[in-house]
Amino acid sequence: MIRRPPRSTLSSSSAASDVYKRQVQKANGKVILATVKGDVHDIGKNIVGVVLGCNNYDVVDLGVMCSCEKIMAAAKEEKADIIGLSGLITPSLDEMVHVAKTMKRNGITVPLLIGGATTSKMHTAVKIQPQLRDCVHVVDASKSVVVVSSLLGKNKQEFLDEIYETYDEIREEYLDSQKDRVYKTLLQARALGPKIDWANKPPVRKPNKHGIITIDDFPLDQLVDRIDWNPFFQVWQIRGKYPNRDYPRLFNCPHVGSEAKKLFEEAQDMLKDIVSTRQLKARGTVAIFPANAVGDDIQVYDDETRSTVRGTFHGLRQQAEKETEDSYMCLSDFIAPKGVADDYMASLVVGVFGAEELSARYEKENDSYRSIMIKALADRLAEAFAEELHRIVRTDYWGFVVKEASETSDLLKLQYQGIRPAPGYPSQPDHTEKVTMWTIGDVEARCGVKLTDSQSMYPAASVSALVFTHPQSKYFAVGKILKDQVMDYSARKGETLEETERNLGSILAYD
Repeated sequence: MIRRPPRSTLSSSSAASDVYKRQVQKANGKVILATVKGDVHDIGKNIVGVVLGCNNYDVVDLGVMCSCEKIMAAAKEEKADIIGLSGLITPSLDEMVHVAKTMKRNGITVPLLIGGATTSKMHTAVKIQPQLRDCVHVVDASKSVVVVSSLLGKNKQEFLDEIYETYDEIREEYLDSQKDRVYKTLLQARALGPKIDWANKPPVRKPNKHGIITIDDFPLDQLVDRIDWNPFFQVWQIRGKYPNRDYPRLFNCPHVGSEAKKLFEEAQDMLKDIVSTRQLKARGTVAIFPANAVGDDIQVYDDETRSTVRGTFHGLRQQAEKETEDSYMCLSDFIAPKGVADDYMASLVVGVFGAEELSARYEKENDSYRSIMIKALADRLAEAFAEELHRIVRTDYWGFVVKEASETSDLLKLQYQGIRPAPGYPSQPDHTEKVTMWTIGDVEARCGVKLTDSQSMYPAASVSALVFTHPQSKYFAVGKILKDQVMDYSARKGETLEETERNLGSILAYD
């Protein structure tokens, strides 16, 4: 857990370092922090910056969407002792590998720290450390001071030797496990896919509304009660112990309860101010169009004639052999095949605007606490907006559910019909499928949410999802896939094999 210092000490990381520089002659070391190219998420990185700054480290925060060239130049100019990389989306993992390779090629020998929601010790050991030996995964901000002090202390080599040994073991175990994995060919996996009886279990009713629906300035007060507070406390790394692990029982935890309650009360105060002054705006779009499955893909049509394809979502199918009789799933399995029944599909994109500007203002005022808090709350509001908008789709825009439980706790437990997967997540790990979603829904023009070159959404407080309505649809993870599927997928998307392998790097079952 990160125990929050008094607000007066929670200035920006650079300002915090300046304060300490005035108090002591020399900082403990200089650390460069950067969210890698294509990624816009920085809450965790910012917390790391504050924690290190308050522990007498000189922190140079390069911000978000930092190119490798920018990071290399800053490392040389600032004479950095350590470089720290952060990222949330899976393409950021490949960018981190690229940065590590470039550091080695350019002779930059300082240690590299890896952090962020999408990172892991496994990926660092298997993919990044082979490129740069002195590389360490930092699980969260609370561990950053221990890692940095170990890397810059007199026992540095002892610490690194332990890292080498641990990561070598992880890498060897991973490679050994991959040798033992058995996979179905793509043709075999397709033959073993789910078989929905569309005659007896047809698609849900025709939607009440078709086309693109734009939601501008959705009332924030209607989202407050939809907030899932557990991820909020995870951002601040306040973790209770069983049975008081989750909100609201977290407040009863003897270890962190009082700190959690204080943080929650301050968040409520800021949230009330946000709602009353309308400092943030929630915007979104919903696209509902006729659709049918064609093999592993889903064709979305302009109108009921189904003669003009508006866009095609390409699916990936599970191939890792299963010990049970479970099917080998693909998202297209949950949409009626073309020529079998008329089906439909929806997608939604939401964004909460204004947090970046407010955060920058607070940083100028040397108030990192509020700078981080506003982004954390914007993230929670965006997720709540997606939850609420999905409910509205089910009960109104589409209307396939007349009445359902509307309690937030029920919605968070997925107590509703259908699923809401998103490109870049386990059911469809390819982030580039967002481009199709943006095209079909005219997203950027309608609500202002943009995609970066790496398909990260901007503003950072944004959520996108596909909406499947059949009662037999379910969440699943594609897992690792073979080259036969990668080649097939590449041809269907009209990409080169190299492009597809780059986009799907994290799920390839081959080198």
